[in-house]
Amino acid sequence: MTLAPSPAPEIVTFGCRLNLAESQRIADLAGAAGLGDAVIVNTCAVTAEAERQARQTIRRLARQRPGARIIVTGCAAQIHPDRFADMPEVEQVVGNAEKLRVETWTPSARPRVDVADIMRNHDTARHMVAGFADQTRAFVEIQQGCDHRCTFCIIPFARGPSRSLPPDSLVGQARTLTAAGYREIVLTGVDTTAYGVDLPGRPSFGALIGRLLAEVPGIERLRLSSLDPAEIDDETYRLFADQPRLMPHVHLSLQSGDDLILKRMKRRHSRTQALAAIARLRHARPDIAIGADLIAGFPTESEAMFANTLRLVDEGGLDLLHVFPFSPRPGTPAAKMPQLPGPEIRARAARLRAAGTAAVARFLSRFAGARAQVLVERGGRDGHSEHFARVVLDRPALPGSIVAADIGAARDGALAGTLAA
Repeated sequence: MTLAPSPAPEIVTFGCRLNLAESQRIADLAGAAGLGDAVIVNTCAVTAEAERQARQTIRRLARQRPGARIIVTGCAAQIHPDRFADMPEVEQVVGNAEKLRVETWTPSARPRVDVADIMRNHDTARHMVAGFADQTRAFVEIQQGCDHRCTFCIIPFARGPSRSLPPDSLVGQARTLTAAGYREIVLTGVDTTAYGVDLPGRPSFGALIGRLLAEVPGIERLRLSSLDPAEIDDETYRLFADQPRLMPHVHLSLQSGDDLILKRMKRRHSRTQALAAIARLRHARPDIAIGADLIAGFPTESEAMFANTLRLVDEGGLDLLHVFPFSPRPGTPAAKMPQLPGPEIRARAARLRAAGTAAVARFLSRFAGARAQVLVERGGRDGHSEHFARVVLDRPALPGSIVAADIGAARDGALAGTLAA
């Protein structure tokens, strides 16, 4: 959860990097429209818990800011606008498409619920931003929406069909951000590896990465967000091998390590294909850090099926895990499948998280005695290395700068770093 400072409206952001990128656009538009006194909550809907947290935050904000204009947008607002409109604390509910449009935030009459059918949205307009108020890295949205229908996922109904932004506009956005002093750019989207399939000539995700690196020399570090192992193209693998400016860090949308569960999830990769993608990434970039999303307690998951997922952490040598206890989302096929007991789901998630804690410890131990290039975060006392390992510095450094740090021992999930002379 991040906050954009005054004089722009206060933006409370939940969820993914795409939401972070869009929150800056919202802040720019709403600020320009004179809504500096508003509190805008940009919600997430990936789990029922994320939606619950958003409602809880809205109530807390109303208590802390009596009389504040609270506007709710984002994925949860898109899917359940009525739930938020029924909250007396909420002044307005804005859909995912509407939140990025100039006219939504203009002083003319605003409907209390401004949420259209996202599935009819084919807008690929550029959402240009000049900077990010509270981030030392810049996020570039390359793609929106998703055409896949994983049985557990509600996000396609919150984001609409897959649609890519033209390469020329993305090159221009990257040039603007590097000229503003951003040293690292992160490519974001809902299904980033699907980039280009809807554009003339069908430029690939890898082709876009290559073009950005070739045409925007100001990009010192280019980082990718979550990738679908079924969609990584040959050019992307090649660029990991050939381009040191492409950071040695990926996060894969794996979800399970069991073939039957993957089939019931309607994923498009098998366990074998996931391991093959991991091996190919490591062949291209032997030092690469690989993270993964994993779901514990999917409907019908047996202990043996769960054990396959647990073993995948070690067999794939995964470094950084995002573990989600399964949460049924009404309207998805998985919500109609035979559900596991809640205590069993939570117990499996705890076991996966324990495996993730051990994996992080192994991952961090690789860097003891090495030197890392650390992008310094706000506050100046910590940052992230090329491999996205968190580094706590021995003394402050300039936020947004990249500093050399000699790495010592790991503690509490972070590395100790001594600024190099």
